[in-house]
Amino acid sequence: MNIVVDQGKCVGAGQCVLAADDVFDQRDDDGLVDLLDAHPPAERLADVRHAAAVCPASAIAVSE
Repeated sequence: MNIVVDQGKCVGAGQCVLAADDVFDQRDDDGLVDLLDAHPPAERLADVRHAAAVCPASAIAVSE
C-alpha cells in the first residue's frame, strides 16, 4: 500500500486522524495533515481507505 497526501487540498478537518491515528496526524501550526507512514502494514488498509473516503477535501490517495 502507498499513501499520498495533497496538503494543498487539505482543510484540516482531522477525519483521517480519527480513522487511522498511527498513519495520519495534524500539524500543530496549521492543522493540516501530516503523513506518519506512507507504507503502513496491510492490516491497516481498511482504516486507511476509510480515512481517504471520509476526507472532505479528497486530499488522500491510496494505491496498492
